Amino acid sequence: MILKFLFGLFGGLFLLKLYFGHSRKKCVNNVSLLGKTAVVTGSNTGIGLRAALELAKRGARVLLACRDQERAELARAEIVKLTGNDSVIIKLVDFSSLASVEKCAKDIQENEPKIDILVNNAGVGGLIDKYTEDGLNICMQVNYFGPTLFTFLLLDLLKKSSNSRIINVASLLAKMGNFSVKTINQYAGRYGTYANSKLCNIFFTVKLARELKDARISVFSLHPGAVKTDIFRRLKGWRRALLDLVAYFTFKSPEEGAQTVIYLATEPNLENLSGRHFDDCEAVAAYASAEDPQLIEDVWSETCKLLKIDPKKYI
Repeated sequence: MILKFLFGLFGGLFLLKLYFGHSRKKCVNNVSLLGKTAVVTGSNTGIGLRAALELAKRGARVLLACRDQERAELARAEIVKLTGNDSVIIKLVDFSSLASVEKCAKDIQENEPKIDILVNNAGVGGLIDKYTEDGLNICMQVNYFGPTLFTFLLLDLLKKSSNSRIINVASLLAKMGNFSVKTINQYAGRYGTYANSKLCNIFFTVKLARELKDARISVFSLHPGAVKTDIFRRLKGWRRALLDLVAYFTFKSPEEGAQTVIYLATEPNLENLSGRHFDDCEAVAAYASAEDPQLIEDVWSETCKLLKIDPKKYI
């Protein structure tokens, strides 16, 4: 009986591996990024590292916006070694601190003439109920509030590019997002809070694209796929063991997971798709959870209130 169960389990996982293996598209263009500047958050590991490496390979000046100096140095060394591009700069930022976000943005403002590509990739998952010094839920702040503030603060530099792009890494789990504007900053469990943060990333993409419709800035969100990264590294015990087992058979590699990010950063003529959500290098229909126009507006207003900013100052 046990052998039958195990055979069925691993057989099913193997079939899933075959299925997911055939559904992984790759960015195939060879667009050069010489003269372009890209900022990639969370770029010392996983999707962010693979995206930063590819952008550097195409000739871009790449700013690695990371929390950990040592890991960022290792990432930079790997990118420079593999690409021969020495224009890879480390910018330290901790998205669980709005002061750190402001400091990093100011540093970039003072040292860069423009930004052509901003990839908001940094994220965490599986966190317990905890609030930051800014009074924000830590998962919501790292995944959503912090990157939102970062984006607002860098808009002036993005406007100085002839055609810039903002790329927000969301997740299919945004389909499970479920909150009201009154509960946006409340803990909803390890996975519920993560799902809510990713739904907010999509809301922000839609609203910001509308606000920037007359600017030369395109805004996109994406689902990278289920990717073997360390975003849920804080999980322990059987939960981690189960995740690792499923990941082995079905998850994408970080390089595969970065393909849609690379596509959105490089593919020509995407301006008419600003505000859209992407999966496997294609625009896809909005999730049902992301189709409430009033909630999108309300979340925008509440976000600006919690961040204590006036969006008109930046847009």
